[in-house]
Amino acid sequence: MPRSYRLCLDVEDRASACSRQLRLLNWDEIMLQLWKKLICIGMLAAACSQGAIVSIDITDRSTVLNSKVFGPVGSYERIVGLAHFSIDPTAGVNLPIADIGLAPHTKAGLVEFAADIYILKPREAKRGNGTVLYEASNRGAKGMLAAFHRAGNLDPRKPEDFGDAFLLEQGYTLVWLGWQGDMPKTPGLVRLYPPVVEGIQGIVRAEFIVDKRTDRQSVADRGHQPYPVLNPDDKALQLTVRDQVEGPRKTVPRDDWHVEDNSVVVLKGGFDPGRLYELVYTAQDSPVSGVGLAAIRDTISWLKYGGRVANAPEDRYARAIGFGISQSGRLLRTFLYNGFNRDEEGRKVFDGIMADVSGGGRGGFNMRFAQPSRDSNPFFNTLTPVDLFPFTDAEETDPETGRKDGLLTHAMRGQFWPRIFYMNSSHEYYGRAASLIHISLDGKSDVKPISSTRIYMFTGGQHGPAAFPPKPTGARNLPSPNPYQWMFRALLVDMNEWIKNDKAPPPSRYPLISAGELVPVNEVKFPKIPGVEFPTLIHLAYPSNYGPEFFTKGIATIEPPQLGKPYPVLVPQVNADGIDLAGAKMPEIQVPLATYTGWNLRSKEIGGSEHLFTQAGSMIPFARTRAERMATGDPRPSIEERYAGKDDYLKKFETAAEALVKDRFLMPKDVPELVKRGAEEWDFVQGLK
Repeated sequence: MPRSYRLCLDVEDRASACSRQLRLLNWDEIMLQLWKKLICIGMLAAACSQGAIVSIDITDRSTVLNSKVFGPVGSYERIVGLAHFSIDPTAGVNLPIADIGLAPHTKAGLVEFAADIYILKPREAKRGNGTVLYEASNRGAKGMLAAFHRAGNLDPRKPEDFGDAFLLEQGYTLVWLGWQGDMPKTPGLVRLYPPVVEGIQGIVRAEFIVDKRTDRQSVADRGHQPYPVLNPDDKALQLTVRDQVEGPRKTVPRDDWHVEDNSVVVLKGGFDPGRLYELVYTAQDSPVSGVGLAAIRDTISWLKYGGRVANAPEDRYARAIGFGISQSGRLLRTFLYNGFNRDEEGRKVFDGIMADVSGGGRGGFNMRFAQPSRDSNPFFNTLTPVDLFPFTDAEETDPETGRKDGLLTHAMRGQFWPRIFYMNSSHEYYGRAASLIHISLDGKSDVKPISSTRIYMFTGGQHGPAAFPPKPTGARNLPSPNPYQWMFRALLVDMNEWIKNDKAPPPSRYPLISAGELVPVNEVKFPKIPGVEFPTLIHLAYPSNYGPEFFTKGIATIEPPQLGKPYPVLVPQVNADGIDLAGAKMPEIQVPLATYTGWNLRSKEIGGSEHLFTQAGSMIPFARTRAERMATGDPRPSIEERYAGKDDYLKKFETAAEALVKDRFLMPKDVPELVKRGAEEWDFVQGLK
């Protein structure tokens, strides 16, 4: 049923009620009909001005794990389908959507689009905990199950896909909704189906770096769907190459390369590993990608406050928490910056936000020819519109441009601010400019988070823990398997208690300038470990000029951007073992068998060896014995100098875990599993030669 017809039925019912009351007053029938029509027209106009999820085409409604009972919550059901949306492009809360005024619209003046939706909910809503946990999917996947269960699947159906089912036993309703539309065509991803502005043209910048020689590269990021090159044979197109982010660009001779299928750059002789290649070109027909933000807003608003949605479940929830990892954590920061935590009826959307490893960034999610996947790493996808001023929740001033702005103050009043956990590993301080969310932009002082925000740094972690046991990658050191995601479970409970019962969560744990815990990279006192080189180049954030309409309309006209003086990005200071002084520390960090860092360097085999390896940390094991460390000159005490043996180590490990339970960073029931992991780590390090 078309939305306009459903709305008319709704207002017609209301008008009929008014008519019945008027008949009691013996009004003339003509006046009754006129009054009825006026009411219908007015209410229809009001209804049509409200953005909404209007229907869901359900493709699967089934029980989870054959109606398995998850404690007192009972059994769960799965709802999979396609959600349809309709928004008013002239409504104030929708105006921040880039190109929304150019999007195709219905006769009623509305913009329509759709998104995949996937819900896991208690079959009896009253037995759940009343909280929606929405994951803004990272490139369409379902990372939430891995983060909280250490299991998962794009379409979880089997017991092993749910791990220990922590979230289900806690009673959360889990929701995934597509907000990005250009992912690979992999089954099971949730995606957005946005409107497209046909005929519109704009510039797109493609950058790629390879780890081994190849002669072909897509203009899209990592298997995503590309914006076709409009004029692939244009002799004015330039392919450039450079060795540093701010290094000089050298133009590759035009006769040495060409574009195939309007989307693949083919280079004679191949691309050199460890170098930055860049192509800026014109594309046509831009999707209105920013409607994904409205889709999230309207879905959560519907789940909390209700509304007429065809074919949809009618359960309502008291609270909603938004969770995002990396790209989608930055999306949630963008969601807040653009004011989407207020729905069209002036109600708060998310009560809590948990943004994981998002650093100081937002992203190019809401712009013409958006490339949501490009993420601005130290030496990969560089200079994309990610690390944009402002960085702090409250208003700050950019010393170079004089702009005043704040992440939360930009477009929302305080009553719409959610309670927030910014959760970063050590890596984000090296690779995602995380320090900018809590320092002044002269780099000299700390900026205390507002009372509704907590900041947690997971000491010695990388951008998502490496698998255990760690295996060599393309980096110089083993990646960091520090399993800090175990803390997410307790922190989620803390967040839910905060928004439900106003029980304050643990105090922030992050490095401070005032305590000597946060310093410029050249002041880090990293020990001289044989065979280990400390980085000198880290990811920087810049005042960036993408053109005069970028910040107001989301239109980039200058690519690559013009760069100002870098912001003062700082990193954690370390102890004598090379482990960061501050942060929330897993037992592996408190009772170490190795130096865990948030950085790792590219190996010489893949080129660019002076640069950080993308999103990786390091595990640098201690020598097993004093004799071994003396033979190599390692200044760090050996394992035998630290612990009387495995039992002594595990006793200290368990004590450290229990302290985290007391501080509400770990769940009590998780301690035995962590101690088991600690034993495996001991065996692993002892087995190294």
